[in-house]
Formats: sequence, structure tokens, C-alpha cells
Amino acid sequence: MTNKYIYFVANWKMFGKLKTLNSINKVMSFVKKFKKNKLKLIYCPPATLISPLNDKLKSTIIQIGAQNCHESDSYGANTGQINSSMLKAVGARYVILGHSENRQLGENDNLINLKIKNSIKSGLKIIFCIGESLSQKKNKQTKRILSKQIDRGLKKVVNKKKIIIAYEPIWAIGSGLTPKNSEILEIVKFIKGKVRGSKVLYGGSVNNQNINVLKKINNVDGFLVGGASQNSNNFVDIIRKTFN
Repeated sequence: MTNKYIYFVANWKMFGKLKTLNSINKVMSFVKKFKKNKLKLIYCPPATLISPLNDKLKSTIIQIGAQNCHESDSYGANTGQINSSMLKAVGARYVILGHSENRQLGENDNLINLKIKNSIKSGLKIIFCIGESLSQKKNKQTKRILSKQIDRGLKKVVNKKKIIIAYEPIWAIGSGLTPKNSEILEIVKFIKGKVRGSKVLYGGSVNNQNINVLKKINNVDGFLVGGASQNSNNFVDIIRKTFN
């Protein structure tokens, strides 16, 4: 990989308690040897851990993101919801939006678009997830689906420099399966053609076994790592192997 920065985004999903944060000590120690222009490491824990993790990581190059937010950037009668300005206030600098697990719960492109615009307004950078299902892939609809998700999700978004796009084929998430490198190469090229100057990550069953293959895709700017990021030994292994 020849990129100036290589991004590693740890999506912890619904995982972790306060004591779990001690496991990050190994990652903190490992990344001290990296220059700031080599590594972009972002932890996205549950909202309950953003503030204490922010305190823990203040003296490191590791940054913090959230996993989702409400679409409004102001207070309201939305029990159980957290908006982007609230996330920013407790230390988040990024937010994952459009993840397929949330799309499956009913989020559509128009709602995601509103979340993106208001999150940028709040000062957050966006990790915007797009991806196709297995049936869509088999029917050769991948580019059409991704194009629609990009066009609708980024509609009237002016500052696209705040957007990092994560290509996560739905069928690969948590399955242990990944597309062929040639397929990822083609899709990332397609995405960068649609959104000029964008950073594009690959996500979907990234682990310390397949990273040796995935790291050979030169136009990928990094990786969105799910379950494998919950174990610091595995996560360090992924980072180490990427740079070796």
C-alpha cells in the first residue's frame, strides 16, 4: 500500500464495559512507534464508552468515533437518542453512518443523508458505509446499488472532504468471506471515480488472517474492522501485518 495515511477504524459494535478499556493499553503502546503521517487509528466504541476512552487516549495519536447518531443536531423529545453535537461534546471526532446493520433496522438513504449533513455541521467527520447484498452481487447490481447509496446519501453534501467511504459488502460482514482483491480494486476505483478525492476503506470480515491478502490492494486507504478489533492482540496483528 502506497497511501500517505492508512486508516484503521475499530468498530466495537455492542461490546465493552469500563474495564474493557484496559485492553487497549497494548494498542496504545504499539502505535507509539508510528509517525503521525503513517497511521490514522480510530476507535468507535459504544456511546457509553466514548467519554472515558477520550480521557484515556488524550495523549496518543488514537482518535475516537461514534457508531451512529440521531438525525437532528438539536435537542428534542427523542427518548434514548443521541445526536452528533452531543457526541462531539464528549470527545468523538468521527461517526459511522449508513452501516448495513442499521440499514437493516430501517435506516434509508434519505435519513442517512440528513445524519451526514447534520454531523458535518456539528464538526464531525463521517465514515459513510455502503455495500451490496449477496443477491445483488449475484445479479451484477453492485455498482448500481453503490451508486444509488452514494448519490442519495451524499445529496447536497458540500464538504465531501469530511467524508471517508467504507465499502462493506453486506454478505461479507461477520461471515469470514471477502471479495477477490480484483473485485475490491475495481469497486474502490469506481467509488473514487464518483466521489473525487475521497478516502475509501474496505470492511467486511477483516481479520489477522486475511490482512496479508487485503493489504495488497493499492487503492484502498485502510480498513474498517469489526469483531477482530475487540481483541487487542488481533487488532495489533492486523496493523503490524499491514505495514510489514
